[in-house]
Amino acid sequence: MTVVLALAAIPVMGQDLLARQAPIDRKMKAVDTVALRHIIQREQAQSLSSQLYTEWSNKYAHHATTLPDSFKIDLRGFHMPTPSRVITSNFGRRWGRMHKGLDIKVYIGDTIRAAFDGKVRVANYEAAGYGNYVVIRHNNGLETIYGHMSKRLVGENEPVKAGDPIGLGGNTGRSTGSHLHFETRLCGVALDPALMFDFKNQDVTADYYMFRKNNAKRRTTTIARNTMPKTEAQDVPVIGEPNEQTAVLPTAKKTVAKAQPKASSSHKVKKGETLYSIAKQHGMTVDQLRKVNRLGKSTNIKVGQVLRFS
Repeated sequence: MTVVLALAAIPVMGQDLLARQAPIDRKMKAVDTVALRHIIQREQAQSLSSQLYTEWSNKYAHHATTLPDSFKIDLRGFHMPTPSRVITSNFGRRWGRMHKGLDIKVYIGDTIRAAFDGKVRVANYEAAGYGNYVVIRHNNGLETIYGHMSKRLVGENEPVKAGDPIGLGGNTGRSTGSHLHFETRLCGVALDPALMFDFKNQDVTADYYMFRKNNAKRRTTTIARNTMPKTEAQDVPVIGEPNEQTAVLPTAKKTVAKAQPKASSSHKVKKGETLYSIAKQHGMTVDQLRKVNRLGKSTNIKVGQVLRFS
């Protein structure tokens, strides 16, 4: 009888064991699903960059390649490069050339951080330009450039997370005061960082930014037209650096060459000239002219004095 009862109980015990095991199996399946989802999302994010870029080089800061007609940039998981809210120079035409980023006021030694997850493509020094600078290619397809730093804290090919320290604020390279020069580029072509980053409110403008090539061309053309003299406004580089592979309106070179004689980097003050007339003549403000030449508010210029413009 005992043996019969024991044998009869075995299926029941087995069912109880299966019943107890079922919730555990469901939890493990959920954990595995979440882990798998994260792996898939990470691989998809990394593949965005591989879809846009065909090469990885540590030799150049930027090189224009074919832009997609449209591209959705994921701005989630961001970190502001600096807590500073002060923009000292915007994206657009400045002093006869395009300024391809934002200048944010920082002090020497301030921590500069990576804007998104990614990998350091370039960490270098450029005396006549960016100074100490870092270029990061991000998983969302963007590349960001951080210039004029006093020190680089990361090396080439090093993976970084959003918010990781990558350098210290400084005044190296072609710079007239300590600040961070911050650029956002897609396929090597500069986009206005203000489209994505709101430094005043220390936030991004939205969870996503939808890049459309036609809109970008129109916006860049509008910026250039609104910030250059009328004699230049009819012919404007559409987008990108002068040495990049980008479209230029047909007669741009000829018209600019006639309207803009070769600019001198200095000016000798003549009789009757004022800071205002000299600044206007060279497309600057009086404050900019004073700043470059380190002139005080009450300092007067003299005939024969030599003023610099860069």
